[in-house]
Amino acid sequence: MKYEERTYRNLISKDNLKTFNITIAESDLFISSDVNLATEAKKSLLHHRTLLENYIKKHPQFLTSLLPLPEDNLAPAIVRDMLINSNICGVGPMAAVAGAIAQFVGNELSYLAETLIIENGGDIFLKAKNKLTVSVFAGESPLSHKVNFKVEPKKTPLGVCTSSATVGPSLSFGKADAVCVISPSATLADAAASAIGNKVKSKNDIKKALDFGMKIKGVTGIIIILESEMGAIGEVTLV
Repeated sequence: MKYEERTYRNLISKDNLKTFNITIAESDLFISSDVNLATEAKKSLLHHRTLLENYIKKHPQFLTSLLPLPEDNLAPAIVRDMLINSNICGVGPMAAVAGAIAQFVGNELSYLAETLIIENGGDIFLKAKNKLTVSVFAGESPLSHKVNFKVEPKKTPLGVCTSSATVGPSLSFGKADAVCVISPSATLADAAASAIGNKVKSKNDIKKALDFGMKIKGVTGIIIILESEMGAIGEVTLV
């Protein structure tokens, strides 16, 4: 697995939005908004990372488990959300961490802006005033950046999360270049993308992986790309 410089961020349309980076340890948020929320975003990210780090110190299996863990009603909200949604998808809780960070920072900041896009390693929380077009990054696949779908403002806030076996540090037991999942919850979308991605070992697996993914409660749309093949299902308006 190789490191991919996040050059795809240069392709995000600014559309009169203010863009800024917030980085703390492994969390690297690229935020576009109609208001500069850098100070608020950094405070929110630090808060939620601290809650996660403190929980992991007391429950180290939360960091390492590849299987769902029992729910913990005494845990911080972000931890509970990861536990619940990883249980729904049948994966370890850290499969949802990037989406959860985007979701919780997004929830805290969304009342301050009409348009807010928070991207965390390919996992996105978005709230939009106008229609948006999302382009799917799929590494070296010939379909990378050529598969695009529309997002209607009335469908937001929304999570759009992508798992890949060929791009970035995410652990995947499949071979898909991109599994993009759409859900009202970025936490769920992140966990579901991992679970679905694990099912894609070859091009012949695309259809059954799409069918599997749509059975996950809360998933509204899926796009899978493997080399030159792709499949889509659910509320996905391709453009």
